[in-house]
Amino acid sequence: MREQDYRRLLDERAWQPELVAEAAAARRRRPLRNGREHLLIIAADHPARGSLGVAGHPMAMRNRVDLLDRLMTALARPGVDGLLATPDIVEDLLLLGALDDKLVIGSMNRGGVQGAVFEFDDRFTAYDADSIAAMGLDGGKMLCRIAPEDAATAATLAYCGEAVTQLAGHGLMAMVEPFWSSRHEGVVRHDLSPEAVIRSVSVGQALGATSARTWLKLPVVADMERVMEATTLPVLLLGGDSGQDSDEMFGSWSRALRLPGVRGLVVGRTLLYPPGGDVEGAVDTALSLLEATGPRPVPAGGAS
Repeated sequence: MREQDYRRLLDERAWQPELVAEAAAARRRRPLRNGREHLLIIAADHPARGSLGVAGHPMAMRNRVDLLDRLMTALARPGVDGLLATPDIVEDLLLLGALDDKLVIGSMNRGGVQGAVFEFDDRFTAYDADSIAAMGLDGGKMLCRIAPEDAATAATLAYCGEAVTQLAGHGLMAMVEPFWSSRHEGVVRHDLSPEAVIRSVSVGQALGATSARTWLKLPVVADMERVMEATTLPVLLLGGDSGQDSDEMFGSWSRALRLPGVRGLVVGRTLLYPPGGDVEGAVDTALSLLEATGPRPVPAGGAS
């Protein structure tokens, strides 16, 4: 980001707040499917839960200008389809003119602040369905952590079900990110066994009065073939932690992208804060995985 862009953004935020709505109304939109079988969406909604760490660096995402610069670099790469973020980041990027011809998915429930005693009570503190529609965004994403031993899970399920119904009423995508979770020594952990992910899929895909507009955002785990057999809904793969071995991570993504029903990647810190700092290179590697998947196989007995 140029210094003059940064200064302009600060001035517009202070003195011309009406420009946010004007930029949203003027944004050039695109269809969900834009000539390619898979999507690549860049995620940047972690800071809103107080989750600023990347690969062992607990405050890696503290600098908003640096984050915006990385996001603009990633979004400018040919083939990147869009952004998943909270209103503050979406609006900064709207004012910077970085979201034309991109899908924009609004992150909705960020109330489960990382490390808080109420972390499983994932209140909808950011977008709601009406504001997503009014801003001309393309869908809404919700985190749905299912903790059988925590009573707050019941409220989170109800919030998410209502959001799915409302988004569908506007004709918009509901991106549900389900996890089977628990708390160990005060830290929330996700069970990434195939059986637990299948359970989370079973609960997440049934939320709301209709699943017609629901997409799932799922981690890449062992035995992903069996996980994908648990749903007929479109699935976007969640990127791994930046601390994971890069070759292993990209290899697991590549294999999972070939499974029927997988429709792309939603990746944040792994691409925005890669080892060595080469955002363009990391994004281009992810794009190459999408391009390498080729046509999907026709199921036995299916039309040719």
